[in-house]
Amino acid sequence: MSHAEVGVAFDRAGEVASFAEGLADPQTRRAVTADDPVRVASLSKMVTAIGVMKLVEQGKLDLTSDVSPRLGWKLRNPSFPDQPINLAMLLAHTSSIRERDDNYAIPLGASLQDLMKDPLNWDAHHGPAANYFSYVNTNYPIVGSIIERVTGERFDIWVRREVLEPMKLDACFNWPTCSDAAVARAVELDQGGKPVKDDLHGKQPDCPVFVKDPTSCDLKLWKLGENGSLFSPQGGLRISARGLARIGRMLLNGGEIDGVRILTPQSVDTLLAQTWTFNGSNGKTDDGFYCSSGNGTNQLPTSVPGCRDDMCTNGATFVGHAGDAYGLKSGLWIDRAHGVGIAYFTTGVPEKAPRDDRSAYTAAEAKAFRRILALLPH
Repeated sequence: MSHAEVGVAFDRAGEVASFAEGLADPQTRRAVTADDPVRVASLSKMVTAIGVMKLVEQGKLDLTSDVSPRLGWKLRNPSFPDQPINLAMLLAHTSSIRERDDNYAIPLGASLQDLMKDPLNWDAHHGPAANYFSYVNTNYPIVGSIIERVTGERFDIWVRREVLEPMKLDACFNWPTCSDAAVARAVELDQGGKPVKDDLHGKQPDCPVFVKDPTSCDLKLWKLGENGSLFSPQGGLRISARGLARIGRMLLNGGEIDGVRILTPQSVDTLLAQTWTFNGSNGKTDDGFYCSSGNGTNQLPTSVPGCRDDMCTNGATFVGHAGDAYGLKSGLWIDRAHGVGIAYFTTGVPEKAPRDDRSAYTAAEAKAFRRILALLPH
């Protein structure tokens, strides 16, 4: 198989089963392993949210205050100028921010503040106080800017040192902080038989951030908090399936892994709590895919008409996040009641892929999800 499919099943104590099939690099025919880092797409949001909870514990952030003072400029929906926006709204996609044409990817040298001046990047009908859900990537570059402003550091550097390394993870956002060994094991993402992301072959990318002109990639142009999208807090995490399983184990153990405390149990509860659930009219579900949302996490299944997020979990409730970009589908899901979880990714999924006959997921992702789910102890 030219694509890759990897899964890891785990409990609180460690890994219980895994599989890894296919190619990490179709060009060199390098076989994939459960230790190979891949761009896990929107699953990155969950790790960004772990960073937020760490800063909440330190008293540098809170989830319920207006974020404008942290940004250094006023973040307001022009149709609802008297409704402040807080971190919980940004994390749960209820902030009333919208996006078009992937404009959440802001090039080096441009600013987030300028992007948010455009009224078309806002919902004119639902204000932030409405708790109306719409999955919008732009929420997370704003979170990334806030993290930079309160830590005084570049987003990817702070997250690597404060969130990933304490869990003994050689993982990174957009590659610059990953080791040479991790870069050498990168999983290439292909669509239609052509590489679309991480065609690295052992070397760092020429430019790790989005630029308008590829010849002018100078990270010295980075300014603290100006453009939180640069290191892709919404989708740029490179991590292995085994690395994801370690994050899942940390959450199952109330914020601790291998004797190292990452978060307090209260922070884990907050991270995994769902602050929005679809009621038939209070949000956009993407054909029943999103029916529950919290502080950087989602929950499934949801027994509400119109929801199609039941992945055949046999009555168990899973909380976590999925990822989808560049032909990759990924997921990290934990069942807290039974102390188990799964991490997986599959690559090479076509843009118009066949859908699963029992859910809103693609057939390829549903297959990977259920395959690793079946390896959990029953």
